[in-house]
Formats: sequence, structure tokens, C-alpha cells
Amino acid sequence: MVEALVNDVSEPDGAAAAVTWVEERHGPLDVLVLNAGGPPPGRILDVGDDQWQRAYELLLLGPLRLARLVLPRMAARGFGRVLFVTSSAVRQPQPDLATSVVLRSAVTAAAKLLSREFAAQGVTVNCVAPGATATERRRQILDNRARLDGRSYAELDAADAAAVPAGRAGRPEEIAAVVAFLASEAAGYVNGTVLTVDGGRTETI
Repeated sequence: MVEALVNDVSEPDGAAAAVTWVEERHGPLDVLVLNAGGPPPGRILDVGDDQWQRAYELLLLGPLRLARLVLPRMAARGFGRVLFVTSSAVRQPQPDLATSVVLRSAVTAAAKLLSREFAAQGVTVNCVAPGATATERRRQILDNRARLDGRSYAELDAADAAAVPAGRAGRPEEIAAVVAFLASEAAGYVNGTVLTVDGGRTETI
């Protein structure tokens, strides 16, 4: 069964409302996947204060509110999986995605700290860092680059795919498969790590 709740976790009361809604219908949470939408593209000195604040609430503070509510309860039950979906840009920054790079890097640091808090109680905290994936977010990024560079979307799409050793953008279900593994009992000894899913594009060792 799949249910959906429209909820703005960037609002201070949104996280508590979401957790209450889920637990009333399905009982305690065993798995929490935090996948916030990406903020608008922009280079670091072009991002205004208001945009930084909105991105901070969306990417960092909102997910941390949810983790704060859920992690101690998971630990008390002896099992839990918390997954932050970030971006391969935390490993290989992209200049036109400044807010995402800066704040998802902060999320990565927060996840590392959280991973140590309840590990002995059967709770793990990890990050999944997707690279280019065939979603509307990728189209938004390439559309923005096309406007700035004066090139066509098709040209940038092909160039972006060619920069991936796999020769293509990822499929959403490929990201989902990694999330499903990390959420499983089989991944109980994987904790505090960043698993990059990018077709080999990231150049760091």
C-alpha cells in the first residue's frame, strides 16, 4: 500500500505533523529516507540571503527535525535505518549548484555525526549521493545551463551523458535499489558512509 501526505518539512511544525500522521496509520517508523528537492541553480556569489535561508530550511534543518524525532525511537526498539539522499556534487562540486553543494555537504557532516549516536542500538545513518539521473531536476539544471551558455538542451544533454563513464544518466530505479539495500537488515554493518551512485563520473578516489 502506498499513501501520500502533502507536508512542508521546512516549516517548524511540519516534521512533527508528518511523523504523527505516519505513526497513527502504520505504527513506528523503521526506515526514514530524507530526499529533499533541489534548490534553484546558481553560482555561489549570485545566491541571495533569502534563497540561502529557504535552501537551509529545506535541505538541512527540515531533515534534521525529522531525524531528531525518529532516531531515538528507533534506538529504543533496537532497529532503524536513516538515509539522506544528497548528491555526488558533495564529492565533486558543480559551480552552478552552489546552494546544493554547500548545504548537502553540511547534511553529509550531520549524517556522519548522527551515525555514531545510536549505532550500538541497531540504527544506521548513511548518505546516498546520486549523480546525473533522468529526472525533472536534471532537466532543470540542463535547461538553466542552456540559457546561460546559449546552447541547445540536446547538445548539453549529450555532453553531460558523455562525461559519465557509463555513457548515460542513471535511472531513478537504480538509485532506489541502493536505498533499498541500505534500508535492509543486510546492510546492518554499513554506517556513516556516503555511497555514490553516478556511473563512475566522480573522479575522487
